[in-house]
Amino acid sequence: MSVSVYTLKIWWIEKVHESTQSAKLFISDTHLSPKRKKNVCPCFLTAIHIFVFAMAFIRIKETRELVLDSSYLLPELGSNRLHIEVQSTRMDCKVASHFVHTVMTTKALNTANASQEVFFEVDLPKTAFITSFSMLIEGRIYVSEVKEKEQARQQYESAVSSGQTAGLVKKMETFSVSVNIAPQSSVTFTLTYEELLQRRLGSYEIMLGVRPKQLVQNFEIVVDIYEPKGIAFVDVNGTFITNELLPLVKKTVTDKKAYVYFSPTLEQQKTCSDCEDTLIDGDLFIRYDVNHPQDIGEIQIINGYFVHFFAPDDLPQMPKNVAFVIDRSGSMEGEKMKQTREALMTILSELHEDDYFGLVTFDDTIESWRPFLSKATPENVTEAKEFVRTIKARHSKYEMTDINKGLLYAVDMLTSEKSDYFPDMSMIILLTDGRPNSGQDLSKIQENVRNAINGSMSLFCLGFGYDVDYSLLDRLAKQNDGLARRVYEASDAALQLQGFYDEVATPLLLEVNLNYPGNAVTDLTLSHFRQFFKGSEIVVAGRLQELETNTFQTEVSAHRVREANYYAIHLISEYIFGDFTERLWAYLTIQQLLDKRSNMQDEENITAEALDLSLRYNFVTPLTSMVVTKPETEDEPLIADKLTEDISAFYAPPQLTVDGDPHFIIELPDQNDALCFNIDDKPGTIFNLVRDPLTGIVVNGQIIGDKKVIPGNKIHTYFGRFGIVHEKFGVRLMVSTKEISVSENEKQAKFSWINNKTLEGLKNSVKFLIILHKIWQKHPYHQDYLGFYTLDSYLIITGSVLEQGQFYHGVNFEVSDLFPGKDPDKQDANMFVKGNKLTVTRGWKRDFRQDVKNGENVPCWFIHNNGTGLLDGVHTDYIISGLFKTI
Repeated sequence: MSVSVYTLKIWWIEKVHESTQSAKLFISDTHLSPKRKKNVCPCFLTAIHIFVFAMAFIRIKETRELVLDSSYLLPELGSNRLHIEVQSTRMDCKVASHFVHTVMTTKALNTANASQEVFFEVDLPKTAFITSFSMLIEGRIYVSEVKEKEQARQQYESAVSSGQTAGLVKKMETFSVSVNIAPQSSVTFTLTYEELLQRRLGSYEIMLGVRPKQLVQNFEIVVDIYEPKGIAFVDVNGTFITNELLPLVKKTVTDKKAYVYFSPTLEQQKTCSDCEDTLIDGDLFIRYDVNHPQDIGEIQIINGYFVHFFAPDDLPQMPKNVAFVIDRSGSMEGEKMKQTREALMTILSELHEDDYFGLVTFDDTIESWRPFLSKATPENVTEAKEFVRTIKARHSKYEMTDINKGLLYAVDMLTSEKSDYFPDMSMIILLTDGRPNSGQDLSKIQENVRNAINGSMSLFCLGFGYDVDYSLLDRLAKQNDGLARRVYEASDAALQLQGFYDEVATPLLLEVNLNYPGNAVTDLTLSHFRQFFKGSEIVVAGRLQELETNTFQTEVSAHRVREANYYAIHLISEYIFGDFTERLWAYLTIQQLLDKRSNMQDEENITAEALDLSLRYNFVTPLTSMVVTKPETEDEPLIADKLTEDISAFYAPPQLTVDGDPHFIIELPDQNDALCFNIDDKPGTIFNLVRDPLTGIVVNGQIIGDKKVIPGNKIHTYFGRFGIVHEKFGVRLMVSTKEISVSENEKQAKFSWINNKTLEGLKNSVKFLIILHKIWQKHPYHQDYLGFYTLDSYLIITGSVLEQGQFYHGVNFEVSDLFPGKDPDKQDANMFVKGNKLTVTRGWKRDFRQDVKNGENVPCWFIHNNGTGLLDGVHTDYIISGLFKTI
């Protein structure tokens, strides 16, 4: 069957503008048929949109679009340019002994004759804690407060209900806040954050996100570094640094100090002499290292607190045992597996000849190169590379990912042949892109792995992409003396894998203990470490019993070394920002308490201690929120917290797909699986697909049948029309295989299908994708039909809808007892879901979102009998009488 495919994207927007609420539906005019453009009603006008993006800058984006407003009156948007002028931006970064204190300040002026909303958005390091934020508006400063999360929420809601503007500051990888600014007025944003730099591969790295998206009148980056043990080198580079910008980076390095300055003029920022676009768009990296003493390290004492840095690099390398555990499930197919093989080939070449290694691959079954460890001789490495070349993603009938079985096999490999000639240092490196959906539940996997390892080795976890259960990998690693890292799907993924391995490739010490006299120190951070790798650093901080103490005995013991010494050093006061060592101690303590909390060790007491420190030192952490309240305004309030990477940054809600002989796919990213079912009814039947009372959005779909049915065959039905309603604003959108129409209050505009039609808008939008499948006109049976997909379905949060309301928070189900089904190529199983026991079939459905021509196979569990047992009620409960019926 020959099929041509066309797409339609719909974004609904709700926005407060000049105290008048309106809904806008944006339709890109570049995709309209020229024949239809001249017939568009005069209510469609050109719009200019204002954004503020990245690193405290404001971006003005001008696009030529057709706009449908609920009032059909937008004369100001088309004729009056709205301007935000960024007058200055300064990033002031002070570093003392690897502890970074960064202050970012931006001043913006509203040059328009109307109020405008200005967004302040900053990219932050993942390990940074925000410590303060303020806004200077019309001569008055509004300062934030850090509060316990629930208390902050109550203050926020109280401010909103009393007519004030409240902002809960976002902190994840991005900080974001906005405020309305009066005409010809300015706002100055000031954000402060702190972080302890981690030494990796022999250097520290400061990363500053620099993405103004427009020219800035006065732009400065100033970095001061002070390292009391002396600076070994300083390198500065950036993803945006061109040959023209390179001479503008000023760097000065003396014995213990370094200074970096970057301040391009307005003309130097331009991409060309006549352009208004900026070259400044990317990340600035400042990489440096210090002189590391080869004894017990470096200790600094200030105001009753001490910090101990230990990083001896000149020790001989320890041999190691390492088992590589590689996910080969179907989702690893293509570029991921290719890059994994590339990285493994390089890693194998870099093994030390005294190392022992093993290779394990897994999906729902286990395969290993050899069932035992092999010494990294040239001959063994060559044979292992041949095995690596044969590793391929395997599409099993069930698409299972049994992490539990893969890890336990590796543990057994590392322990079963333990003897005197094997190295003392053992580790597992796990690479997976999915979520475990076979073998054991998540808590059981953690328990099994922890009990099997029992402190005898370290586990390092690499999560490939955004679908991975990163929180599980993080817990597994931390519970077993390792760490987790996310590998981003990009062209350099193989380099990311190699880079991570390089960090742990060279162990120098095992079972490291840093000991201090109990009568001299208290409130010590973690002081025992299973291993120390070349190029890294161990940091311990604590409080002194006596404030006047200037020196005390320190002992470092490890598997291969034992040293003791008296040590103390004081920093030059001009480089200290507040109580440097005290804040570093608090920062390190909170980070380690949060790690313990994730391991469920005495969670209640640990949480209370981390919260107390977060509040005392004004850190925005996962336990706190930052609130800034501006009195006596009517601005739309903001809401934000410090979010964890896995749960908040990359949370993927269930997605709804309706396509083909109308089959429904409910994708459940958190479970790395999908459920699907068909609905069979007579052509002409209309179903309610989405209904959300909160947003007022309703989506209904009408099914059509084939042109004619082959005698004795089943009637195949498809969706031929969709009716989309925004009840709050009275806007209706009808999409059929023939045309698209938009109407409001007896006003209507019609469009014809063309190659691509995109209806798009601004932020806070609910997004749908509709695909037109074009069938050969002379086909004897089939005819054109539509597919419907939700995008960003987290914005649809309530309602009695067929798909979203029931499945928004996911579906808890268990599958067991696989057995042969009626189809010899597919397995059946028992599924327990919503209190029902169902017989389900493992199958595939087509998803056309990424590949609109051919589609992609989505493995899913098929629920028979029109979704009975999965749906709330029966499918006939969702039949309605009209395409735009809303109740």
